[in-house]
Amino acid sequence: MTVPDGFRQACLLDEVPEPGSLRVEFDEIDVAIVRSDGAVYAIEDVCSHAEVALSEGDVEGATIECWMHGSCFDLRSGAPTGPPATEPIDVFDVQVTDGVVYVNATARPTFGSRQNLAAVLKQKEQATS
Repeated sequence: MTVPDGFRQACLLDEVPEPGSLRVEFDEIDVAIVRSDGAVYAIEDVCSHAEVALSEGDVEGATIECWMHGSCFDLRSGAPTGPPATEPIDVFDVQVTDGVVYVNATARPTFGSRQNLAAVLKQKEQATS
């Protein structure tokens, strides 16, 4: 099986609770793999308001709620849907193949990435070459 261009293996689908999330580390970036209503999402695992792990929050439909102050984010776009957060989080493209979850190494440009996973990975590769 060929890994899609720009994608990296994140985890096995069975490792992610339904509904729920799993924190995955890609070098310096923490990503939450989220399952809900049969869909799989990948988001930056840091609340833009409280700087805590969103993977520890509650998932309902296409929304994840931060456990600390209740900020809510749309899993499809990263947009905040409930206060106190006002800044979006990064979202990543996801593909599930043969029970394996793959995440695209480039954050969607919808809101402008605070930390671009592809850039971090490229820097790391150059440093080890």
